[in-house]
Amino acid sequence: MIAAVTNGRPGTAMQSFANTLDSREIAAVVDFVRQEFMLAQKPNTRYHTIENGWPDHQRYQVAYPFALGEIHLDTPAETLTPEQQLGLQLFLNSCISCHDRANVKDEGEFWEPRAVSYPRNQYQHTAPQQADFTTGATPYAKHDLAPQLTGLSAAEKEGEQLFQKNCAFCHAADGTGKNWIGSFLQPHPRNLTDPKIMVTMTRERLKQTIRDGLPGTTMSAWKDVLSDQQIDNIIAYINRAFHPIKE
Repeated sequence: MIAAVTNGRPGTAMQSFANTLDSREIAAVVDFVRQEFMLAQKPNTRYHTIENGWPDHQRYQVAYPFALGEIHLDTPAETLTPEQQLGLQLFLNSCISCHDRANVKDEGEFWEPRAVSYPRNQYQHTAPQQADFTTGATPYAKHDLAPQLTGLSAAEKEGEQLFQKNCAFCHAADGTGKNWIGSFLQPHPRNLTDPKIMVTMTRERLKQTIRDGLPGTTMSAWKDVLSDQQIDNIIAYINRAFHPIKE
């Protein structure tokens, strides 16, 4: 179990937590799962409970038929009742991230060979808590809190706005890449706060990475979206907020 949590399980949605938890935390998680889920089978281990961050789960009742596969997700909206249309919208806004596509009539083209989970539709990593992309049970919410900095220069302020609007979606607001999206991406986005990674980073290398992207990863090229000055300002913010960048 420790190996599975540490390294993940290829071909499944079980991702590696080696970059999220240290060895002591992984051992604690495994001990908890073995005791609470496997041995004691306690009520608090059941899904969609208050203890697991799901207060008043009945508010999703109209979405149950879609989550359970009783109504196909691709059923034409005009054939659904008003209540079913509301349930479909609620499912797409809140449930689909975990329940994925549920049940469909048309399988469509198979294009993704591995399991992966992303928030869909109305998800915004900077939005106030809604049902239910973050709750008290999630380990990811704390990483979507940007550092509170004072005395920023004009360039650093603009860099902060640009980073939090664009880069934080994958790298997290705190620069760790340990938010929801970043934790599921393979390879994981660079942890901009990790000295082991950032100690050799230079401004020129980071600028080239932002401009041209990194082949074989989800780090896209931003040269057609951001100007050179905007990229420089983002680097100035990273230098101030997360880790010093060498000249």
